[in-house]
Amino acid sequence: MTEEAIVAVLPTLTSKDFATDQEVRWCPGCGDYSILAQVQKVMPSIGVPKENIVIISGIGCSSRFPYYMNTFGMHSIHGRATAVASGLKASRPELSVWIVTGDGDGLSIGGNHTIHLLRRNFDVNVLLFNNQIYGLTKGQYSPTSEKQKITKSTPVGSIDHPFNPLALALGADATFIARSMDRDPKHLQAMLTRSHLHKGASFLEIYQNCNIFNDGAFEIFTEKGSKPEEALFLEHGQPLIYGAAKNKGIKLDGLKPVVVNLEEGGSKDDLWIHDENDFYKAQILVRMFDDPRIEGHFPRPFGVFYEGERDCYEDVMAMQIEEAIATKGKGNLDKLLKGKEVWEIV
Repeated sequence: MTEEAIVAVLPTLTSKDFATDQEVRWCPGCGDYSILAQVQKVMPSIGVPKENIVIISGIGCSSRFPYYMNTFGMHSIHGRATAVASGLKASRPELSVWIVTGDGDGLSIGGNHTIHLLRRNFDVNVLLFNNQIYGLTKGQYSPTSEKQKITKSTPVGSIDHPFNPLALALGADATFIARSMDRDPKHLQAMLTRSHLHKGASFLEIYQNCNIFNDGAFEIFTEKGSKPEEALFLEHGQPLIYGAAKNKGIKLDGLKPVVVNLEEGGSKDDLWIHDENDFYKAQILVRMFDDPRIEGHFPRPFGVFYEGERDCYEDVMAMQIEEAIATKGKGNLDKLLKGKEVWEIV
């Protein structure tokens, strides 16, 4: 049966069908509420039966997600959601697997597992909630916290250089990387849909406000007064334009991005046209990661940075097993355990 035929016979679902009877236990005002709402709104439209959707999380505030989604799921262990999801996808490749993790869970203790999941290109969806802080353990600095961050574990300021999550993902050869935010529901829904449609490992970073321990960390990108000047929304085949009056753009001077003012002699024809399939330009885009407090900084890009194609791990593994069976037979477990060298003691 084709995917279109399956969708045609599926019952009509709504976001309420993906909500559970569990009390949602996040702090009032937490950005996780919005992300949960957008995921629940998108799920009915992806054409996958509820029983074939699995949410796997690690440890952290974001990792309570499986309790609130009326699908199969697993609240696993710290940093290992990617490992659990890899095993599930390898054994049940027909499932739609979603990994919910945070900047601490996925980039600190789970950093090694995250890069190898992306390198292997399992067909799963990684949703990395980035609030630049450890929330569940009450406000320590995280791998994405900015330098000089005052927290309970860095009372005189962090001296760590923060991770750039999308640059890390691109360096691990992820085949889909994107960024969205909790306070732009429509954009987040679009990025969740794109993540699902991608064949391979999708990595979606979501800016999420922690109003208790790091309130306003991304306010400059989310608030109406500053968002048009600070957020650059990427559209495939369209020039990089931003600003409240759409009067600013980005052009390339060789391999160096340059901000131009379209009202002061800059030409729209000279602007950089976004190509989601251009791996090399994606590396420039992910490095547009300036501290917005610094004068002359670039706007922060949101949207799909890069989408490429590569064989998925579970597909190649299945082919390898089939070929082995075809050439060597189904095999014998006892014989395998004994090995080729056997000694008889007399």
